[in-house]
Amino acid sequence: MTYDPQGHPDLHGAVLRQALTDAADGWLSSLVDDAGPGVALVGVGSLGRRELSPSSDLDLLLLHDGRSEIGAVADRIWYPVWDAGVSLDHSVRTVAEAVEAARADLKVAVGLLDARLVAGDAELVGDLRERHLRRWRADAVSRLGELAAGSRERAERVGEIAYLLEPDLKDARGGLRDAQALWQAAATQRVDRPHETVIAAKGVLLDARGELDARRRGDVLRLQDQDAVAAALGYEGADELMRAVSAAGRLIAYTLDVTWRQVLPHAAASGQSGVRRLLRRDPSGPGAGRAPLADGVVSQNGEVVLAQGADPEHDAALPLRVAAAAARAGLPVAPYTLARLAVCPPLPDPWPAPARDELVAVLAAGPAAVPVLESFDIAGLWTRLLPEWEHTRSRPQRNAYHRFTVDRHLLEAASTAASLTRSVSRPDLLLLGALLHDIGKGLPGDHTEVGMRLVGALGPRLGLDPGDTATLVRLVEHHLLLADVAQRRDLDDPETIAAVASAVGDVETLDLLAALTEADSRATGPAAWSRWKAELLADLVRRVRATLGGRPPPPPALSPRQQAMLEAREVALVASGEQIDVACPDRPGVIATVAGALALHRLEIRSLTATTVDEFALVTVLAHPRFGTGPDWTLVRAELVRGLDDPGPLSARVAQRAATYPIAVSAQPPSVHWVDVDVTEPVLQVRAPDGVGVLHRIAAAIELAGGNVHSARCQTLGADVVDTFTVADLPPATREHVAASVLAALAALVEHDRA
Repeated sequence: MTYDPQGHPDLHGAVLRQALTDAADGWLSSLVDDAGPGVALVGVGSLGRRELSPSSDLDLLLLHDGRSEIGAVADRIWYPVWDAGVSLDHSVRTVAEAVEAARADLKVAVGLLDARLVAGDAELVGDLRERHLRRWRADAVSRLGELAAGSRERAERVGEIAYLLEPDLKDARGGLRDAQALWQAAATQRVDRPHETVIAAKGVLLDARGELDARRRGDVLRLQDQDAVAAALGYEGADELMRAVSAAGRLIAYTLDVTWRQVLPHAAASGQSGVRRLLRRDPSGPGAGRAPLADGVVSQNGEVVLAQGADPEHDAALPLRVAAAAARAGLPVAPYTLARLAVCPPLPDPWPAPARDELVAVLAAGPAAVPVLESFDIAGLWTRLLPEWEHTRSRPQRNAYHRFTVDRHLLEAASTAASLTRSVSRPDLLLLGALLHDIGKGLPGDHTEVGMRLVGALGPRLGLDPGDTATLVRLVEHHLLLADVAQRRDLDDPETIAAVASAVGDVETLDLLAALTEADSRATGPAAWSRWKAELLADLVRRVRATLGGRPPPPPALSPRQQAMLEAREVALVASGEQIDVACPDRPGVIATVAGALALHRLEIRSLTATTVDEFALVTVLAHPRFGTGPDWTLVRAELVRGLDDPGPLSARVAQRAATYPIAVSAQPPSVHWVDVDVTEPVLQVRAPDGVGVLHRIAAAIELAGGNVHSARCQTLGADVVDTFTVADLPPATREHVAASVLAALAALVEHDRA
């Protein structure tokens, strides 16, 4: 009899795990054969839990009563396993030795919690389990602290499974190790065993990991594997698989948080070293006693609960009062309270003003609102209040910008908007706009248009008057406008400013959109917001505000250094930190020349902005040395002067340098397309793998094809560059020729690198 973990290609999920476990048990039992009494082969870890996947190790303990010939028995088991090429984690111990090893090593201790007889003396295994559980419960205070510390370390190191594009199914927060920690905590008898919903969530992760394991892909569910895993498990597509994985991870993480709240205060009260630091709130500090928070809402033992006399069956606004009180106090809502709130009647249509005020109050609490609303969502209360939320729940966003799923992004945007409410005249509309700006994602059609329809119907239901509803719809309609224009358009073009002013309509809406843009960007991820982008947004808002006020547009916002460079009327280059300013006579090819000169001196461009002032080009670049040492700026300026006089030799040298270094590995091929904006100068957007001289090659291709780059916004995001160029005096018939030329140049670069 042999054991082939890869021999079940047609089985998936729980059926596969059971088949693998049965096959392993049968094979191992045949190896133990007639070892006699006082010997038992014990499965621990995944084998003990009957959760084997195709590449799982076999974790085995050979338990014995102290007999001297146990070495020969061990050899009869271990050598066939090794010969079969199966990974083996093994030990040989008496019951006393196993219990003592568990006391000294948490990994051994949690493994023995899963101990299961595979073959041999059942009484011996029963004795081991009884003695180990007795010791585990006696040491519960320190063991729970160790489990919590391990969970937190993994979360800090790996991240949260619910919000990773490529989650680690095992070690991420909410992953399989955290799921198992729930059973390990329950073994102390200080907390209940996990509910069946958690068991189902763990099954989702086990299923996905099993399919990865069958492909020998490890524990990280990477983008290139998600379609195949989804198909094998019967999901409609990768997005549905990732929604299920995200929802499972969220539930496991939330349940673990609740578990630590239940058991760790007792550990801290017992004076165990290091455990108190694991608590989010000291149980002897604020919130530990009973104190009123709102009508029918009190705090007790560090949680928010219902007061005596609260009547959830007849109080429709009670869930929102509880959420607002919890967010203001920075306390979690007790799980039992969440269950009681499920009996509250639905709010009337339209909502009464106090209910809407409580919703705004929740959002105004900022970061403290996020865990409260997450708990409401997991308990099913949030979608009862806002049914439109359902299609955003755990929905992945498949790009390098977004670090969160759609629903969490909306909560984070509202949380960030809370810090910006003093900059607007209607903080309530800002908070609601931040919460709802992407509410159309997950439904067929353009998410902005879908969101406008949803918010147009939702506003009156929330009790907003027609004017406020119209403003909220306008915020959803234009939530991308300011960022797109600031990063893609020439802000010195009066038509650009006039178009934005016409779309915005008034200063109040402009301020709301500016704050929403910042909140949206900051909640998206580090790549979506920077000092450079903040300055561009502020410049755009300043210009649009002047236009809306009937004043002439202000002059370009130049620093004193830039102003002095322009007044010198010669080629100038000044570097300060990562910022490099270049001023030179405006002529075709300036951007390509600047980018090429910097690339030759091993500078990696993070962003580039170019504009024209009084027939002089002003180029501002953020760049850093590829190898940590800055260049001789005198040599860079000399390179720039030569390139402006004759760009041919510069391009040849850049190509030679680019051939020395491989381009970045990107999941997407290059793409080039024109952005349709209602202004006279079209915008070309280019996405391509990053590499030496890529920006130079793009700009040169545009100009060689007949385009005149009037301004540019360029940035690097991970392995890609995302560049937008405003191209002046370009007939519509020529646009496709320019785009094709750029794409051909990029394709040649990629093919050359592969060769």
